[in-house]
Amino acid sequence: MAGNALEALLQALASGAVKVVDLTQPLQAATPVIQLPPIFAPSKPFSMQEISRYDERGPGWYWNNIACGEHTGTHFDAPIHWVTGKDYPNNATHNIPVERFIGPAFVIDVAKEVAANPDFLLNEEGVQSWEKRHARITPKSWVLVRTDWSKRANPQDYLNIKQDGAHTPGFHKSAVEFLAKQRDVLGVGVETVGTDAGQASNFDPMFPCHTLMHGSNKFGLASLTNLDQLPPTGAMVIAPPLKIVNGSGSPLRVLALVPAG
Repeated sequence: MAGNALEALLQALASGAVKVVDLTQPLQAATPVIQLPPIFAPSKPFSMQEISRYDERGPGWYWNNIACGEHTGTHFDAPIHWVTGKDYPNNATHNIPVERFIGPAFVIDVAKEVAANPDFLLNEEGVQSWEKRHARITPKSWVLVRTDWSKRANPQDYLNIKQDGAHTPGFHKSAVEFLAKQRDVLGVGVETVGTDAGQASNFDPMFPCHTLMHGSNKFGLASLTNLDQLPPTGAMVIAPPLKIVNGSGSPLRVLALVPAG
């Protein structure tokens, strides 16, 4: 039976009945990196150094050294990333059970609200309202929040930093608690540079998505794109991070399987 299901999936991919949508931003030197207050240690931006390119350094091959922080570009947040998730077993990128990287996607579209207010916060009432219009969010699923923020091509506009800090949308703590505790999701995904709103250092608790989601042994996906190509329900997300021993996260290639038409 399982073999038949896999064969059917492969046939659907080959025929175009199921299409693959890339939810990943290109990783390059210009990739925006989250900016923390200067009292905290910063994360390195992405860099690439050529080792050889079919030359005297290596006549038959081209390759590079790369360097970046774990949470650069489209990236995965593991529970160990936050102090509230540090004591769970199997909480780092190398030992999280791999089946937890794959799940159905529920896409909550708040692009209109964010266009009117860059500090928009999705709260529990907003999630429940979405469920009434579409479907109840099932356990072991990914909840992705479409804001169209990834369409901000200019890094300054994307980070949107003002004198009082960054202004980007995110979650109200009530939504995080609801999704983690009452819906038992795998995690959440956003188009912004991190899963918390830009002003989340001023919230109670600080950084509620990180604090509560990782404190519930759940995950985060940040800097996603192409969420406008996903239906509200019916897609599947595949999001395995690099297998870094004791890694708190990593850049990754996030793919969604979507029924065509």
